[in-house]
Parts: sequence; structure tokens; C-alpha cells
Amino acid sequence: MNDPSTCVNLASFNVLNGNATWATIMPRLVTIAAVIIIAVMTYKKVKGSVLWGILGGTVLYYVLGITVPGFYNGFTENLSFNPFSAFGAWANESFLKVFTDGFNFSGYLANHSTADLVLIIATTALAFCMVDMFDTLGTLYGACSRGDMLDKDGNVPNFEKAMLSDAIATCAGAICGTSTVTTFVESSSGVAEGGRTGLSAFTTGVLFFIAMFLSPVAALIPSSATAAALIYVGVLMMGGVTKIDWNDISVAVPSFLIQYQLWYCIWYDFIYFHYVIYRQSKGNKGICMAYCRIIYTYVLPYSLIED
Repeated sequence: MNDPSTCVNLASFNVLNGNATWATIMPRLVTIAAVIIIAVMTYKKVKGSVLWGILGGTVLYYVLGITVPGFYNGFTENLSFNPFSAFGAWANESFLKVFTDGFNFSGYLANHSTADLVLIIATTALAFCMVDMFDTLGTLYGACSRGDMLDKDGNVPNFEKAMLSDAIATCAGAICGTSTVTTFVESSSGVAEGGRTGLSAFTTGVLFFIAMFLSPVAALIPSSATAAALIYVGVLMMGGVTKIDWNDISVAVPSFLIQYQLWYCIWYDFIYFHYVIYRQSKGNKGICMAYCRIIYTYVLPYSLIED
């Protein structure tokens, strides 16, 4: 469940002391049931098991919704099957706004100097760049590892082209005003179903284009059903843990801490990047990159804090 401090936390199923109700428990049970459906169908080697799990979870969600008081109140009022309704709001509120509202710094400059603005833009851009880059690196490696697509040296084939396409997509997404367009771990579910070539990616892109006009239908799918797919993708990604050298304590301890996130985000970030410095300091020129990361992660944010 959502948590304001750690983003994710354990959910309560205790209905005896009043901390949980059937209305809050029901979606969680739907997620559990959808995960089981995906797991069983995958074990039975049924094609499209993830899709069937999402659809099954959706049906179960609305069937069990009958048992929740007020579940369907106002349901039809917010329902619209106009395939172009979402495009109007997108064109007015998001498209190309990065070139207009995105460069309007008058509110910030009213209380800060131009030097502060330049510094905050530089550090923010660098932070987003690093986050997006490392996220893409991990996802590419994880998906290719799952699909047995790594080369003999354990590297991602055509790595430069993959990173370039991700960068272009990110820029295009910013222009269109959408959330970050990047490589997502959900790709692992497609790889698990047998997708290996560019034809799979092209077909997926065409289907996504068609899905743009089916957004009213997609809005009917609850998050409790799609969450099951993400959990299953997490299961697939865990396969890479078997390739960690657990006999090397300098690799095993940081891997364990990062995997289970025993501290809050800033602490495992701190441990991880200092571990990178330790590993890369043995004659590797990448130590400069690690030191730069430490500086803008810990030093710059505190230098921008005002009294």
C-alpha cells in the first residue's frame, strides 16, 4: 500500500480492530488472486498469461464490487466512450507546454537571483539525467538477461542504439507533455512471452497507438488488476539475483542491502555509491563519475537550502 515516508508499506487485513474494512481489503484480494492466475497460467505455459491475469482481476474486481456499499454510486456519470475526449484535455494542458509554461521562471526569480536559477536548472537536469540513465541501464540489462539476449561477455547487444532510442523517446515525451517516456520493467513480461526482435517492439508500438483511442475502456481496468502484472515482472527480475557472486563479500553485502532496502532511500543510495567508489578506485577512471555523483547528491542539495 502507499506510504508517505517509504512509498510502499505493508497493508493491514485486520477487520477486528477497525483498521481495515472490506472496501479496502477487497482490491488487495483481487491483486493476490490476479497474481495467482498469472502464476498458474504461466506454469501451464499459457500464452498471454499476464494479460489474462489482468482481465481476470478486472472481472473479479467488479463482481466483488457488488458487495461493497456505494461501490457503483456515480459510476456511469464519469463514464465516457468518446475516443477523442482525452485528446482535447491533452492538447490544451500538456502538448508543447514545455516551450511556454516550462520556461516561465518569473515566480522563482521573484525571490531568487539568476545565479540561483542557473544552478537549480543545472543540478535538476543532471539529477533527472542520471536517474533516467541508470533506470534505463538496469531495465535493459534485466530484460535482456531474462530473455537470454546478453552476449558472451554479459553485455547488452546494440547498447548504444538502445540508449539513443530511449533518449529520443524521453525528449519526445517531454515535448508532448507526458510522463517520462523511457524503458520500463514491464518489457520483461513481453520478453517472457517470447518477444525477441524489433518486430515485437514495432507491433507493440502500433498497438499502443490504437490503444490511445481506447483510453475510455482502459480506464475501466483497476490498478489492483494491473498491480499483479508489476508483481509478476518483479518475480522475473529476481532471476538476475542468481548471477550475483555471493562468495565475494564486497559484492554480496551491498547487493543484499540494495535488494531489500533495509534503510530509507537516501541511505541505500549512500551505501551503493560509496561502494561504487570502492570498486572503481582500483585503477578505473570511472571513479570520477562516482565522485561527481556523490557531490551533486549530497553536497549541492544542502548548499541550496536557505536559512
